[in-house]
Amino acid sequence: MGQKKEIEMLMQTAISNIKDLLQVNMVVGNPIQAAPETTIIPVSKISCGFAAGGGEYGEKQEKGAGSNGDADCFPFGGGSGAGVSVKPVGFLAIENGKVRLISVDSVLPVERLIDAAPGLIQQVDGILHKRKKEKSSANHEETEKDNSLS
Repeated sequence: MGQKKEIEMLMQTAISNIKDLLQVNMVVGNPIQAAPETTIIPVSKISCGFAAGGGEYGEKQEKGAGSNGDADCFPFGGGSGAGVSVKPVGFLAIENGKVRLISVDSVLPVERLIDAAPGLIQQVDGILHKRKKEKSSANHEETEKDNSLS
């Protein structure tokens, strides 16, 4: 029973220290005013790992000789550890009310297309609308020309 409590204490101590270390503003950083109409917010990826373990070893101790003092037990040995990695992902740039993500990773072409999709769709829509207007205008002029010849 005493060994279980000792492992729980190891785990609680390690988890408590990790909680103290990690903060929300490590993922989404504090806003930085870059220009009157531009705000930049850093964004990071946090990864953490945790391990704890323990075991009994050696010869059994007699009653009263262990840490809990009420049962025969083996000596206990244990340990715990943790690792944390913070990796910058990019920046949220807010310019004139528009938000975009500026990635710091090596960006794949597909990701760039996804980021650019709204702008591309608007441009393609504008081109198609313009062509439709021009075609409609040309058809209207032909009709007027045909009517004037008749």
